[in-house]
Amino acid sequence: MAWRNRDETRELAGIQLTHQATASLAGLLAERNVTRGQLAQLMGVSAGRVSQILSGDENLTLKSLASIASSLDASVEVRFFDAPLAGQPDRNEAGVPGGPAQPYVPSGR
Repeated sequence: MAWRNRDETRELAGIQLTHQATASLAGLLAERNVTRGQLAQLMGVSAGRVSQILSGDENLTLKSLASIASSLDASVEVRFFDAPLAGQPDRNEAGVPGGPAQPYVPSGR
């Protein structure tokens, strides 16, 4: 059932994207020595809401990511990449395992 594999792939992609976003946010907070409580104050939300966001269980919207970034005087970048070929490790832009190798750039437009 090919449709089931596609659904599972989409679900996994969503989980991975959420993990990347929350890990990136946690890294930014650590780098800036900002606590969850301080982020909650900056955002005007409860500490519980920040915990929901950082747990990775939250379905983050682009608006919520933009709100978080604005509260931290940061920005969010969304880019699309070619999917890695089956059996090959994901690689980041530097060619190091851990992310896509090439960003998707439309041609001829």
